[in-house]
Amino acid sequence: MKRKRFKAEEIVNKLREADVLIAQGRTVAFACKRIGVTEQTYYRWRKEYGGLKKDQAKRLKELERENARLKCLLADAELDKAILREAAAPNC
Repeated sequence: MKRKRFKAEEIVNKLREADVLIAQGRTVAFACKRIGVTEQTYYRWRKEYGGLKKDQAKRLKELERENARLKCLLADAELDKAILREAAAPNC
């Protein structure tokens, strides 16, 4: 079964829809079935996107992507430093 990837805005919309259903007295299981995700996914999304609005969720994802890119750049720079240090060290 192919896995569906939801965008941050879609996740926030689905969480709001589930919150409305739960506020109407429906169970979490019913709300999850209605929005098309498992309960585990619902709770994971709620933990990550709980009180966010659409624009905030989008910005969060952008920052996470930028952070990953910067970490990769830092790792490359540290590797270069280590290689230069090793090359400059006197051979024993």
